[in-house]
Amino acid sequence: MLSTWLSLHGVFTLFSLLVYVLMSHTLHQRRHPSAAIGWVMLLGLLPYLGLPLYLLFGTRKLTRQRAVRALPTAPHRNTLAALAAALGQPPPVGYEALAVHADGAAARTALWAAIDRATHSLDVSTFILGRDGLGDAVVARLIARARAGVRVRVLLDGMGRYLGGHVDLGALGAGGVQVRLFVPPLHSPLRGRTNLRNHRKLVIADDQFLWCGGRNLAAEYFVGDQNKPAWHDLSFNLSGTLAQQASALFAHDWAFAGDEPHPAAFETRQSELSSGAQLIASGPDQRDDTVYALLISACYRAEQRIQIATPYFVPDDALLIALALAARRGVLVELLLPAHSNHHLADWARHRALRTLVEAGARVRLVPHMLHAKLIIVDADWALAGSANLDSRSLFLNYELMVAFHAPDAVTAFADWYQHESINAQTYVSHPPGLWRDLGEGLVLWLAFQL
Repeated sequence: MLSTWLSLHGVFTLFSLLVYVLMSHTLHQRRHPSAAIGWVMLLGLLPYLGLPLYLLFGTRKLTRQRAVRALPTAPHRNTLAALAAALGQPPPVGYEALAVHADGAAARTALWAAIDRATHSLDVSTFILGRDGLGDAVVARLIARARAGVRVRVLLDGMGRYLGGHVDLGALGAGGVQVRLFVPPLHSPLRGRTNLRNHRKLVIADDQFLWCGGRNLAAEYFVGDQNKPAWHDLSFNLSGTLAQQASALFAHDWAFAGDEPHPAAFETRQSELSSGAQLIASGPDQRDDTVYALLISACYRAEQRIQIATPYFVPDDALLIALALAARRGVLVELLLPAHSNHHLADWARHRALRTLVEAGARVRLVPHMLHAKLIIVDADWALAGSANLDSRSLFLNYELMVAFHAPDAVTAFADWYQHESINAQTYVSHPPGLWRDLGEGLVLWLAFQL
C-alpha cells in the first residue's frame, strides 16, 4: 500500500514538474531565478498544493496575446523607437497640444475637460475608482455624458475595485454607463490569472483626446480630502493620432474583459517620425516584457542623463547592473523616490539596490511626501511616462501603459516637472546594513520576486 502511494506520489510530482517546464517554455514565462527555484521546490515537495497554485498564479503571459500589427514599420533614427517597434509596439506618430499637469488640481481640471468634451464616445480604464469625493464626481460626470447620448464605457480592474471603497457599479449601470471588470477575483482560469492586474490608466474622448498617466481616479491621487492627504503624481493629456492608438488598445482590453474576439489591430501608416510619441503597452498580452526591455536598452545607450521618478524601486539584477554601469561611465543617474511610500515592504526592499547605485556614483533623492509618479527621462530625446513602477509586479506581471516621447520640447516639459518635484528632495544617505537588516532585506527581496 505504501509503495503504491509512493509510486503515485512520484508520478504526480513528475507530472507537476513537467507541467511547469512545458508551460514555462511554450508561454515564454521569464522569471527571476529565485521565483523559478521557489516554484520548483513547491512542486517537488508539495505537488498537490503546488500544481493548483501554479495553474492559478504561476503564468505571466497569455496564450491569447495581442495581434502583431500587419503593417511593417519604417526604420527610425531613434534606436529606442526602433526597438519598441520591433517588440510589436506601434511606430511613433504625431500628436497635438501636449499638457503635462503641474499638480493634482491641474490634472483634475484636465480630467473634467476630457469627460465633458465627449460627444459620441468616452472610454475610461482605471485600476481604482474611489468611493470618495473625486470618485463620486467622476461617476456623476460619466452618467451625465451617458444620459446626453454618449457611449460611455468603464473598464475597472477586478481587484482594484475593492481598493477604492467599493464604488457603486449599479449606479453607473443604471445611469447608462457600460461597465466591465477586468479579471474579477472569482473567474474561470481561462480568463486570465488572478495575480495579473490591469494597471493601465487612461481616459479617451471621441477617439481623439487622451488623458493618461499614473493617477487612479480617487481623491489622494489629485488634491486629497479630509481623510486622505494628496499624493504627488504625474499625468498629461494630448490629442491626435496617438489618442486613436490608445483607443485601439482600450478596445482590445474591453474585448478581453468581455471574453469577445479581438478587434482588428489599429493600422498606422509607415512613418519616419523620430520626434513624435509612441504608445508602449506591457503585460501578459504582449509577447515581450516591453517596458523592461526598453529600460535596459535605454540605460546602455544613455550619454548624458537618466532621471527616474517612481514610488517603488525594486529592480532585478539586470536592470540594477545597467543603471550602475551607466553611472560608472559618467552618465548622470538620478532617482527621485518618496522618503516613505504607502508600501513599507517596498521601502525595506529597495535599500540594497539603492546602496549599489550610490556606490556606483548615482544620485538618489527622497521627497518628504508620497510620490506616485512614474517617469524616466534619458538624455534630451526620450521621456517615458505612464503607469509602470520600477518593480517586478509592474515590469513582469501587470498590464501597463506608458507613452514614449521623442520630441525635445516634450522631453523638456517632463524634465521641468521633474525639476520642480525635486525642489524639496533630500539626498539619500547609504549606511552599511547590520547582519539582521541584511538578512531581512534579502528575505523581502526573495518574496518580492515570487510573484
